[in-house]
Amino acid sequence: MKYTELREKSLQELEGLLKEKKVELFELRMKLKTMQLQDTSQIRKTRKDIARIKTAMAEKRRAE
Repeated sequence: MKYTELREKSLQELEGLLKEKKVELFELRMKLKTMQLQDTSQIRKTRKDIARIKTAMAEKRRAE
């Protein structure tokens, strides 16, 4: 997910995407604890996606 893609989305779309990513992060952490996660780098990627979404949301709020 690229930041330029996120800038084009509305605030409501970003909020929905943020919820999805948080659920995904929770599920990845549960898989990690139960030894079912093969690619542990997915956790890091998801955390960075969440940070990008939050940054885009902050930019949208400042623009209003």
